[in-house]
Amino acid sequence: MSTSLNPNQADPNAHNGESNDMPSMGLRPGRRVFIETYGCQMNLADSELMGGILGTRGYTAAPNHDEADVILINTCAVRERAEERVFGRLSHLLQYKHARPEVILGVTGCMAERLREDITERAPYVDLVVGPDAYRRLPELIEESQEVEADPVVDVKLDRDETYAGLSPRRQAGISGWVTVQRGCDKFCTFCIVPFVRGRERGVAPSEILRQCRDLAERGYKEVTLLGQTVNSYRHEDTDFADLLEMLVDVDGLERIRFTSPYPTDFTPKLIETMAAHKKICNYLHLPLQSGSDRMLEQMKRLYTSGEFMELVERIRENIPDIAMSTDIIVGFPGESDEDYAQTVEMLEKIRFDFAYLFKYSERDGTFAARKLEDDIDEEVKHQRLAALIERQEEISSEIFAAQVGKTKEVMVVGESKRDANDLCGRTDDFKMTVFPRPEGISPAPGELVDVRVDDATSHTLLGQMVTE
Repeated sequence: MSTSLNPNQADPNAHNGESNDMPSMGLRPGRRVFIETYGCQMNLADSELMGGILGTRGYTAAPNHDEADVILINTCAVRERAEERVFGRLSHLLQYKHARPEVILGVTGCMAERLREDITERAPYVDLVVGPDAYRRLPELIEESQEVEADPVVDVKLDRDETYAGLSPRRQAGISGWVTVQRGCDKFCTFCIVPFVRGRERGVAPSEILRQCRDLAERGYKEVTLLGQTVNSYRHEDTDFADLLEMLVDVDGLERIRFTSPYPTDFTPKLIETMAAHKKICNYLHLPLQSGSDRMLEQMKRLYTSGEFMELVERIRENIPDIAMSTDIIVGFPGESDEDYAQTVEMLEKIRFDFAYLFKYSERDGTFAARKLEDDIDEEVKHQRLAALIERQEEISSEIFAAQVGKTKEVMVVGESKRDANDLCGRTDDFKMTVFPRPEGISPAPGELVDVRVDDATSHTLLGQMVTE
């Protein structure tokens, strides 16, 4: 799929092909590693996991590529643009091997699993190709790559039992952290490659999730986002996702709990009741629709109809009246008619999502859709449909954000605004970025909860004043 042209906020799924440099750790004293991350929050969490694994074996932090002995690119395979960016990036990183031939260059993550042969053909200078289930063996694989002069070391075998239990991610200081509660996916949507590169669903033991959340709280984190490809499908023995949330609300120090991304048919009444019962569970939900056409939903092998999705939204809003919602939508899927597209627009207008991540379809090799469905929608038609849908969603977002003017919102401070150091920014419980002037004589710290009176808004941001009395 192409990247969204409407990123109102940081994508909860964040399959955006953007690079997130993260210093990592080095294998023995004097060995340093730098991890560069592309893709979703789960990839960021995996980069932290790799850093933790390597840290137990003596890695030290590399502040940049120039000082790294090992450079790892942790990749995403959900969108073609992300893959092409990674190949371009590998070409750029070759300069470090030219300068110091002993530097190890590796590719990890979903792209490593899906394109291992392409990587070794298009980037023969890569020393290491490691899939999402082989991170526990990463130190040994790096050592092996130093001993092999020609062929890269490749380990992309999927492991249905691997949940990385007992390992501690290496986290930077912060206020918001991620904890992966479920790995893999069993849904097999026809447009998606994830089940093939991350394997089948398996839930992490609740005791392990609790351990990681308590560790975050002890380190000063105030917010946690629970991650899973279909996170509310989570199950471990007799524990379901609602049970897991009930356990986590008792973790002292954590102020907010978020999760992404749930699957509509696994959204149970019990889960809705649990969300409604606890203030710590944030008043925000990312619920992927993908299409408003039942014919397209069936083609995509989504396991619900548009009517069932609408009923779920109504049930959630009935129990949690002020909940904010976002979604994912694909236009131009094979066979999408003007009527199918019109039904998607109609759904968007009926539900009125706070914001949306909107994409035009493009084939992903290895998916059912690429193998069996003809990509028969003209690119110009896809572009026109996407542009019109973005324009309509922008109008809806503007109206929803404008309706917040005059209200006082509880905001978790993130830090200084990127545009003006005199302003602070943070997020509301319902995931709206909020910017406000730094109060004179007061300096709320990152992670602190403050009240902000909203005076103005764009379609992306709330603007206001901190309430100091």
